[in-house]
Amino acid sequence: MSKKRSVISAFGKYTPERVLTNSDLEKMVDTTDAWIRTRTGIVERHLVAKGEATAQMSIQAFADMQKRFPVDPEEIDLIVVATVTPDMFFPSTAALIQNGIGAKNAFGFDVSAACSGFLYALVVATQFVENDQYKKVLVFGADTMSSITDYTNRDTCVLFGDGAGVVLLEAMEDDDTSGIFDHILKMDGAGKDFLYMLGGGSLHPATHETVDQKMHFIYQEGKAVFKFAVSRMAAVSEEILNRNSLTGKDVSIFIPHQANKRIIDVCVERLNFKTEQVLLNIDRYGNTTAATIPIGMVEAFDDGRIKDGDIVLLSAFGAGFTWGSVLVRWGHLRHA
Repeated sequence: MSKKRSVISAFGKYTPERVLTNSDLEKMVDTTDAWIRTRTGIVERHLVAKGEATAQMSIQAFADMQKRFPVDPEEIDLIVVATVTPDMFFPSTAALIQNGIGAKNAFGFDVSAACSGFLYALVVATQFVENDQYKKVLVFGADTMSSITDYTNRDTCVLFGDGAGVVLLEAMEDDDTSGIFDHILKMDGAGKDFLYMLGGGSLHPATHETVDQKMHFIYQEGKAVFKFAVSRMAAVSEEILNRNSLTGKDVSIFIPHQANKRIIDVCVERLNFKTEQVLLNIDRYGNTTAATIPIGMVEAFDDGRIKDGDIVLLSAFGAGFTWGSVLVRWGHLRHA
């Protein structure tokens, strides 16, 4: 089999209609709009409606992609879903999506790497494409963070939102310069004590006690996560640029995971990026975990900030700890 190049040929996004503003949160916990904006850069976030969850948001993101770049669902070979908030333990979110979009010829699976999840899923899917095994692969990043957020805890409830994004990977000849041309993924399990959700797994199955102790909500030590995120996301971004003999000036747009504006600002400063090189939408969505980067990619395209031949840098960090970067040379979008 000849090796192929994995190209992002289509994409879509979805965020729920319901909006939770900082003003709303002022009525729920001891916080202020000014405090939230200063500490996080967030103004509002979107939350699912009753009965709406990760799989349905993903199906809506696929519908958005179909409006932009139509593709026959029966031509999809593989579905990879990055999420830490599946509708249920099993079957997989990928199975629910496959049924929902009519991709009857596809197989699929979920990837769990928290906020780094989309990059992990993108790299895994790329291996299938590059080895010429599959022609069309859907990669989703989707999370319903409101389902694991404690809205009495001001340290976490101000941060998270719900959303989904999807990209379609297609195979191109390896001598084509477009597509995903490098990636670095990393993990340090020693970070497990700083960002997690304990309840509901095999170690702490759901009981009245786990519910009463709020073990089914996300927990994080903010200072430790901030310090880690700033150092690792900047370092891995520098590493991938250096090994490709690139500098910040060569990057058309930097799309970082949207966790906290202060984290992004420090990374941007260390990487010497200009403001116009950076995608920032955390003010409107908050942290949608695995969905931040695909949503950002769609918005960057819609705003005319990405064109054929541009080098796009994607970087993220998340629970685990996990982190990574992916370099993409833009091109070969499907025709609407």
